[in-house]
Amino acid sequence: MTLLHSTFFRSAVFGLVFGFGFSAQAAMPERPSLHVITLDGKAFDLAAQRGKWVIVNYWATWCVPCIKEMPDISRFVAAHKNVAAIGLAYDDSEPADIKDFLAKHPVVYPVAQVGMDQPPKDFDEPRGLPTTYLISPDGKVAKHIVGPVTEASLAALIGQP
Repeated sequence: MTLLHSTFFRSAVFGLVFGFGFSAQAAMPERPSLHVITLDGKAFDLAAQRGKWVIVNYWATWCVPCIKEMPDISRFVAAHKNVAAIGLAYDDSEPADIKDFLAKHPVVYPVAQVGMDQPPKDFDEPRGLPTTYLISPDGKVAKHIVGPVTEASLAALIGQP
């Protein structure tokens, strides 16, 4: 093997191993914080939700499974007074475009836009969408789900009928 091929090979292996296999991101804290301004201009503070289950749902306007799960999350939150949710539009669209999208796909919970270049610091960057974190009433991460959730799966995870 020539020096050029050897160097290329090592660079490719390094890129594969460290680019795809490992993350340099620190582990999430046991009780993450989340402070965001929602699309309607209100503040959302995860700590203020203590005593309730909180569904933290990353989604995007172009994500078909995200769109499919939104009504399920909305119905679940509406039916359970001890459950809140925050939708995090992980989308580089203009805020007006996300608001237009939500007018066609309304939900009962607040939605904030988070930049793909600066996701909330206490949450791991989503590796796929949708990504959902269930936060228990004591503020701890109870479950991390990559992929869509349903009313039934939320009920099973949270222990609600």
